[in-house]
Amino acid sequence: MATYLKTAKPEGERAEDDAKVRATVEATLADIAARGDAAVRDLSAKFDRYDPPAFRLTPSEIEAAMSRVSDRDMADIRFAQTQIRRFAEAQRASMTDIEVETLPGVILGHRNIPVQSVGCYVPGGKFPMVASAHMSVLTASVAGVPRIVASAPPVQGAPHPAIVAAMHLGGAHEIYVLGGIQAVGAMAIGTETIRPVDMLVGPGNAFVAEAKRQLYGRVGIDLFAGPTETMLIADDTVDAELCATDLLGQAEHGYNSPACLLTTSRALAQATLAEVDRLLTILPTRETAAASWRDYGEVILCETHDEMLAVANDMAYEHVQVMTDRDDWYLANMTSYGALFLGPRTNVANGDKVIGTNHTLPTRRAGRYTGGLWVGKFLKTHSYQRILTDEAATLVGEYGSRLCLLEGFVGHAEQCNVRVRRYGHRNVGYGMAAE
Repeated sequence: MATYLKTAKPEGERAEDDAKVRATVEATLADIAARGDAAVRDLSAKFDRYDPPAFRLTPSEIEAAMSRVSDRDMADIRFAQTQIRRFAEAQRASMTDIEVETLPGVILGHRNIPVQSVGCYVPGGKFPMVASAHMSVLTASVAGVPRIVASAPPVQGAPHPAIVAAMHLGGAHEIYVLGGIQAVGAMAIGTETIRPVDMLVGPGNAFVAEAKRQLYGRVGIDLFAGPTETMLIADDTVDAELCATDLLGQAEHGYNSPACLLTTSRALAQATLAEVDRLLTILPTRETAAASWRDYGEVILCETHDEMLAVANDMAYEHVQVMTDRDDWYLANMTSYGALFLGPRTNVANGDKVIGTNHTLPTRRAGRYTGGLWVGKFLKTHSYQRILTDEAATLVGEYGSRLCLLEGFVGHAEQCNVRVRRYGHRNVGYGMAAE
């Protein structure tokens, strides 16, 4: 039976925090819907102390921002985007349109059509998330989205140069300097100066995640991507330094970023707890990481690998780092997670920034029913049908008429009947039509 050596904040306290966030978001979105640009401007001034003549960057402003990015940083951005583009293009190539003849003269098919406009949110705040621009903007571009809107908050009162560069190089058509609820609200609801989009994507803090949840239905969303989560599944093949580093490396995201160690080794668990305490005395981001670890960190001791697997699938964390003597077994048997990072050479930070997979992933157990952001999220699969012969129209129509009447839909049945009368022949020769 699993033993908790360290537990997180009780669920009741988390629920209270969530209720406060929901109320704030609801009021803010209503204000944006009622007052448009004026509300967005007030919110930007209040939360970001940013009140420019226009929130959308002009081409010259984009060039000016990009000119402030160093050659090394620009090369690193281009390298990361190359890896992400390669994987996204391979994913896109796996999604093909189809057309089949299921009966003589009956043609069925589907087409993969890009969403026509997408709003990509890139978090800023304490840590400007340059990589999020690659993950959303560039992936939407590979999918063929014709209108890509990107928004990120100002950093120290100005557009963040590297974020602007990543958005522009990734293929954004419109770039806005807006953060938080006002950014996703403006993109989804629309204002006098911002045309609404069809879909919102990208990670964010609890307020952004809740805003996406409340806006779902008015627009599509990629998934519920709230505060980051990381889980380590480890046995005695690895050491406490690796485990503690990987836990705190994600706990520094924010004050409410869950980090969990699952292990079959009590010695590793206790050594990791000690190593976390040691690292928190020297980590420059210790204020954030320590609060997150205190309130949301967990260490769970399991008796077997089967038990670790069951606990991990139930918790369905966003990032799952597997460092065991049977990593491939976990790959074959894990069913609920955002992304897997297999082996000690791999780590979540590589996935977050550069390796090529997408870092916008499901949190809060959403991995039970959805995967992360990928090129397929920007594509809609639409079916079509075509009947080429009178015989096929008669055959399908007679079956269809009877099945409609079985449900009591007389008008539906008549849609079928009129085709049977128009295209039917006395000697159809096959199926129920001949009876």
